[in-house]
Amino acid sequence: MRVAAATALWALVLLVGAGAARAEGGVNLTTFELARNDDGLQLTFSAKFELPKSVEDALQKGVPLVFVAEANVFRDRWYWRDKRVNDATRTWRLAYQPLTRKYRVTFGGLNQNHDNLADALASLSSSVNWKIAEPSQLEGDGYYVEFRYELDTSQMPRPMQIGIGGQADWSLRADRMRRLN
Repeated sequence: MRVAAATALWALVLLVGAGAARAEGGVNLTTFELARNDDGLQLTFSAKFELPKSVEDALQKGVPLVFVAEANVFRDRWYWRDKRVNDATRTWRLAYQPLTRKYRVTFGGLNQNHDNLADALASLSSSVNWKIAEPSQLEGDGYYVEFRYELDTSQMPRPMQIGIGGQADWSLRADRMRRLN
């Protein structure tokens, strides 16, 4: 009886440890705030994550990584599917430059060079006062926002897409849904 209980306890510890190890590769949204004002609807977010070893190895070998933040604004409707009011997308490209040993983050035509990976990830994992809807699009109440931040593997070279299909290391993603007050 005691052996069975000890075995069950040990199996539970292993399962919890495996779940924690799997969660380390995920994206954690540390900040997610919506502000509705005279300028429209603004989103502030901050994500925290570490690249899994296989993703970091691919980056070091010259494969650029593309991160996408997407916010969709919907209005509730009782008689039909909810109406999509607006959608906004931001894209960051992270590449390693082996000759200069620097990481380059490209966002909207602007480039930033970083000495280490932690600084590069910090620069592409947050956005402050990002305007996701105009004031004229937000008349009345009943709106909500669906947000997604992820590593976009569809923009990688085609041979890489085939090679990573279904691997959990490459599915860095965070989703959030919030109603406006």
